[in-house]
Amino acid sequence: MDGVPFDLLRDLADTGIMPHTKALISAGTFRKMHSSIPEISSVAWSSMITGRNPGEHGIFGFTDLAANSYRIRFPNYADLKAPTFWDEWHQKAVIINVPATYPVREMNGVHISGFVSIDIEKSVWPRDLVGTLSGFDYRLDVDSLLGHRSLDLFLADLDKTLQARIRAYRYLWESQNWQLFVLIFTGTDRLMHFLWQAYEDKQHRYHDNFLEHFRKIDEVIGRVSEEISDDDLLVMISDHGFELLEKDVYIPHLLKQEGFLKLANTAEPTLEGIERGTKAFALDPARIYLNSREKYPAGSVEKTDREKILRDLEQLFSLLEVDGKKVIAQIYRKEQLYSGPFLEQAPDLLLLPTKGFNLKAKLTSHNLTDKPIFTGKHEQRTAFLLIRGDFNSIVPDRLDVSGVKGIIETIKRAG
Repeated sequence: MDGVPFDLLRDLADTGIMPHTKALISAGTFRKMHSSIPEISSVAWSSMITGRNPGEHGIFGFTDLAANSYRIRFPNYADLKAPTFWDEWHQKAVIINVPATYPVREMNGVHISGFVSIDIEKSVWPRDLVGTLSGFDYRLDVDSLLGHRSLDLFLADLDKTLQARIRAYRYLWESQNWQLFVLIFTGTDRLMHFLWQAYEDKQHRYHDNFLEHFRKIDEVIGRVSEEISDDDLLVMISDHGFELLEKDVYIPHLLKQEGFLKLANTAEPTLEGIERGTKAFALDPARIYLNSREKYPAGSVEKTDREKILRDLEQLFSLLEVDGKKVIAQIYRKEQLYSGPFLEQAPDLLLLPTKGFNLKAKLTSHNLTDKPIFTGKHEQRTAFLLIRGDFNSIVPDRLDVSGVKGIIETIKRAG
């Protein structure tokens, strides 16, 4: 359940919105879980499905830079450098809507990729399943652009996407001789981005709509739980949490203001306009890269300057305040978070915001902050793991998303 925080799931279970989930929590193993850093779906899901950190699987964000350039590229499934758990699974699997798995590739079973998927023909294996999915009115994702026009239109599309996903899962559940089944709901993330306030405010116009979306997902959870045997393993997870969004904070604005980032003066600035003298730049959501001479065309930072510039940046970010509130909760160097053969491709610094602030790398903002249309934002410390059955002796109290695969393997070995 993409983006669903531990406390929200427990609340909806306790208040009767998700009774089937409550039954699983009552008799199961329920843990709060840390997401990846950055706390975004492409990185978190890549870590969960491989059991590896980004330094090992090579996915650091939704965007990256082409080698030796400032040209933005969009990593996809082909860029994932570690095997997924279904790659290592020798029996038939059905994988539905896992983010960052586009374009699909041949496998033993069925794979329908999730966000970001562009072409339906490259999103489905085997290919002859495309016609069947079209008959279900299957959608690769919710049309989030509708939320910028009309929340009523957005909610209608959200429900149509959910119902089509359910039709597809039921068809594959019943028609395939599978031994592993994965079903991801990403509409939860889209709903919470636009309407987190509708969850917190019981008088909100769309409060009931918010609850109804989770109620319908809980019906699926109940049906799945009823139709599998006591010997089957049922695992529910989220890739990150959510919280109220107060303000977006544009990191490039700060870097330009303090002289770390120099861009050509154009109407639509891009990273390809970086000029010599630039010491650092940012990619979403809060990945800071030193403009190293050996890596970039207009690189200005020598290896001997690296430590001083990192310290200067750490001081800058640690002192950043908006409306008297500290913006950055934690500053990490890549070596603190990542290890593996792709460490050199990682951002030099990663920033984790304090409550309410959303860090952005958009270059076109003329202000440090903005109040966006979204009311909810990702939160790194409040993902959840729920396993049917008592595995409390196996599952540690503190865990992160990259540990899920190992926990499942431990349970399997324990019989």
